[in-house]
Amino acid sequence: MLGRGGFGVTFLARDMYLPGNPLCVIKQLCPKTSDAIVLETARKRFECEAKTLAKLGSHAHIPMLLDYFTIDGEFYLVQEYVQGATLARLVRRFGVMSEIEVKVFLHEMLHILHYIHKHNVIHRDIKPQNIIRCEDDGRLVLIDFGAVKETIAQSDDTGVSNFIGTVGFAPPEQFSLRSVYASDIYALGITCIYLLTGKGPLDLESDRATGEIRWRGEVQVSDSLGDILDKMVKVALEERYLSARAVLRSLYKESPPEDLLYCLASQPFLDMGLTENDIESSSEQYIPPIVRTAIAIREWKARLEARAAGLT
Repeated sequence: MLGRGGFGVTFLARDMYLPGNPLCVIKQLCPKTSDAIVLETARKRFECEAKTLAKLGSHAHIPMLLDYFTIDGEFYLVQEYVQGATLARLVRRFGVMSEIEVKVFLHEMLHILHYIHKHNVIHRDIKPQNIIRCEDDGRLVLIDFGAVKETIAQSDDTGVSNFIGTVGFAPPEQFSLRSVYASDIYALGITCIYLLTGKGPLDLESDRATGEIRWRGEVQVSDSLGDILDKMVKVALEERYLSARAVLRSLYKESPPEDLLYCLASQPFLDMGLTENDIESSSEQYIPPIVRTAIAIREWKARLEARAAGLT
């Protein structure tokens, strides 16, 4: 058993039918109802959401869905096992991230969000515990999508509305069961603040008048990054970034990708040399980290040679 929550249990398993018996993750989701009609409705929605997850799983930063099925009123998802550590565990083990590391993290996560939002999916539960740093190549992997959980929650026959998400990381509209794409932006902003400060949102003070969290006094960051994060975690939707693309525009203005070259050694996954016009295509295409690093180094050397030629 890997974990247990309000919607079911997660297990680490081996596929005994494939050569080498590879590891996989099985999520057992248990609806709190015995009504046959409600269960059938839930089954149809579960299959629909599972098919959506299967499409998303073709992306390198999202676990591949290997199978899904229903047995005796319980729903099962079988997903690729990602070997690595969650960001929450890494912060506990190694401490907080620097500003440059958080910028690189934000850069990569925004591309993942852009991809899932383009497929009309809202994650609903972005937090350090649901982001894994892959052990083999350092890429980030986003796990535990809330869409299937919502399917299970809606089959609850207690008559109580079920909140999907994590208190502190979820914005106000999510408590009203009205999640939007900007809800994921809020949660990602809170995650960045955690990575910088080592403090969860419930450990930080908030403004009594506005509800905004007060975090700027906990760590020293540039005004430009601080302003981006502040706008990501605005309580009022109309004041918040409404899309991952909008945040990326601000991030590019503040830190063009080539300015992050010097952290390549510790962050080989960075998509170097991207411009604003590349946002769309870079969310679709996965380039192995080694290839990306090689491309970045070649471009960096070309720029150096061009500058040297200009000086001579």
